[in-house]
Amino acid sequence: MLTDLASIARTCQNERTGLGAFNVIHLENATMFIDAATRAGRPVVLQISENAVKYHGSLAPIGTGTLVAARAARVPVVVHLDHAESVELVHEAVELGFTSVMYDGSKLPDDVNRATTAEVVDFCHAAGVTVEAELGEVGGKNGVHDPSARTDPGDAAAFVGDTGVDLLAVAVGSSHAMVTRTAALDTDLIRAIAAAAPVPLVLHGSSGVSDAGMSAAIGAGMVKINVSTHLNRIFTGSVRETLAANPDLVDSRKWFRPAGEKAGAEAERLLRLYAHG
Repeated sequence: MLTDLASIARTCQNERTGLGAFNVIHLENATMFIDAATRAGRPVVLQISENAVKYHGSLAPIGTGTLVAARAARVPVVVHLDHAESVELVHEAVELGFTSVMYDGSKLPDDVNRATTAEVVDFCHAAGVTVEAELGEVGGKNGVHDPSARTDPGDAAAFVGDTGVDLLAVAVGSSHAMVTRTAALDTDLIRAIAAAAPVPLVLHGSSGVSDAGMSAAIGAGMVKINVSTHLNRIFTGSVRETLAANPDLVDSRKWFRPAGEKAGAEAERLLRLYAHG
């Protein structure tokens, strides 16, 4: 069933459980992750990034297909626009029926990011759509997604107050596109931000975090857990194995299905892991 992100994230926050958020690049990813969530009996967030939109050439085809799959699901499913730097794309997602967006103004000057994010929040809330955002570069950081970046709890609380966002992505030691699970998260900082900022927290770059590290982060107050590269690596590894073992294979369904099953099994495992905090 298609649902909103804010209510599910609040429930997970109160339960001290994690909410898995997985990226949809191909339509099959949507059904793969919905099946995983159904087996786990857990809600799931299906994320379509601005980069994925560029890959497809437009939002409507992949977005509409994902929405149809979400509405037919037997578990709560959020369809979320991820890392949207374009306000116009946010508007298009809302008009299509997305229930959540992540506006990414992290590359903008801090005052512009806050003002633009607040405008996005006003527009989305009028349509009943959840908004996630992030501070961006604060206090001379080397970029919000650099593993050395750290979000200041006071800055986080002020940003939420200034913008009215429903969820906040924070920098606590992870980084995008990591292919090894070696990131060291600052759980003390997570606790401090969770105490200061009155909204569920989001961890980007979770592919680089170990099971133990993720459980500790959820226990410290992290809620929405974004995973893409880790699942893509499993999927692509399976494709390589299948094609190497069957060099004459030409039917894409015969390599896509086993790859999807392996990635889906890992998504299910992660959802169960997050459920225990």
